[in-house]
Amino acid sequence: MKTPIIYCDFDGTITERDNIIAIMKKFNPPNWEEIKDQILSREISINEGVGKLFAMLPSEMKEEITRFAVDNARIREGFEDFVDYLRNEGIPLYIVSGGIDFFVVPIIEKFGPFAGVYCNQADFSGDYIKILWPYRCDALCKNDCGCCKPSIIRELSQNEEYDNIVVGDSVTDLEAAKQADFVLARDMLEEKCEEWGLSYKSFTTFYDCIDAIKNRIEVKKLSC
Repeated sequence: MKTPIIYCDFDGTITERDNIIAIMKKFNPPNWEEIKDQILSREISINEGVGKLFAMLPSEMKEEITRFAVDNARIREGFEDFVDYLRNEGIPLYIVSGGIDFFVVPIIEKFGPFAGVYCNQADFSGDYIKILWPYRCDALCKNDCGCCKPSIIRELSQNEEYDNIVVGDSVTDLEAAKQADFVLARDMLEEKCEEWGLSYKSFTTFYDCIDAIKNRIEVKKLSC
């Protein structure tokens, strides 16, 4: 039986809301909603769009933005138990996020350690925030993802036979879902999984995710 491995999104998945959108609503840089709509419609790449959004925010606001993000992040119900369940079962959990390190890391650090955390990074050395992209697309991806989730999945699962399970909700998870054996989906990702005929189950809380993974493991045991 293949070993399960979990790739879990952060914004809108671990947290109930998308933190980048919440930050933009709070600090309201000019024309941010137009850029956001271009990202969601895939008119511009995630890399280009997210870079443009943060480039409108002064670096001197780092502490204020970080404090707002941490104080206002609401963790989706059941996440701590989800982490504990996977840890007890020896199932690797990777956090793969299109978010930025300066708010992703402080929000999730109390739930760790994880098998790995992959996200974008921020440079505050200039007048305005510059987003860095340490996990760019590999040769098989041409989508200018920013933090390229399908590339990460290919890298981490290349040497072993894994049952790749993606947990997510939105535009940054679409290409990752195509690499998965099974998807736990909500919101836009659920709609696309249905449209594309991918193997998926919808979820509302992480207790739904626990149940779905338990059931998948039991079914695979019986089929072996």
